[in-house]
Amino acid sequence: MATKRTYQPKKRKRAKTHGFRKRSKTSSGKKILKGRRRMGRKKLAA
Repeated sequence: MATKRTYQPKKRKRAKTHGFRKRSKTSSGKKILKGRRRMGRKKLAA
């Protein structure tokens, strides 16, 4: 039996863990968003 791959994509999980609202809640997350805004990212969060 082959081993299961580690990345099993789920839209809900992705948004909950790496989403904009999650990033905005923490101070370190806000720093991440700020940095991404500064470098001109098209997408700030997942």
